[in-house]
Amino acid sequence: MSENISTVKRAIIMAAGKGNRLRPVTDSVPKPLVKVNGVSMIETVISALHKNGIFDIYIVVGYLKEQFEFLKTKYVGITLIDNPYYDTCNNISSLYVAREYLGECIILDGDQIVYNPDILHTDFTLSGYSCVWQEGETDEWLITAENEIVKSCSRTGGKKGWQLYSLSRWTDNDGKRLKKHLETEFEKGNTGIYWDDVAMFCYPDDYKLKVYEIKKGDIVEVDNLEELANIDESYRKYINNGGTKNE
Repeated sequence: MSENISTVKRAIIMAAGKGNRLRPVTDSVPKPLVKVNGVSMIETVISALHKNGIFDIYIVVGYLKEQFEFLKTKYVGITLIDNPYYDTCNNISSLYVAREYLGECIILDGDQIVYNPDILHTDFTLSGYSCVWQEGETDEWLITAENEIVKSCSRTGGKKGWQLYSLSRWTDNDGKRLKKHLETEFEKGNTGIYWDDVAMFCYPDDYKLKVYEIKKGDIVEVDNLEELANIDESYRKYINNGGTKNE
């Protein structure tokens, strides 16, 4: 029997954090709005969503939130959602404030650069994460899968596994389930976790998550100043001047 096909109808972009590891660049600009070779990271995400026909886009903002306002006039379908907890809670708070829009959705971080828009395709079967196969060692979250189904996840990395990227899709039923679980965890004070912890570690038996393979370079997560400068040399000056790349 073939699996049911779901279709992404909306996107939730997480963009509330401070981006401390990119200081001093992010002292005056929120990380998703940092320009890389002339284009802000979040705009590569929005453009890729639009190329896939996804125009119902919710951006969760917090740090320097007023700087995101221009996106509402520059792009079709943008709604900003304020996260008042961004400074005291982990990013579970960002999905918590956007929980009404879960289901038939794609969730992404705004501080990524999308180089291959095809990875944001709208048709999918099971809820799950886009992942890159990692043969060697990594300290990123690493998934062990069997027949493309997630069996376990390591927060501390490892080797020979699927490196999780901040790009996931959620069916309508799983979205409703995730909403309930977010409310339970956040409202009982479990605010120091990532939102991904909810399905992956807090309630793993309640979800059947799939690995959606992507290739290295399809999407790039910029974690620090060194990585930023490797993509855009104009930021090398911050490192040469004693920038805080390790924060």
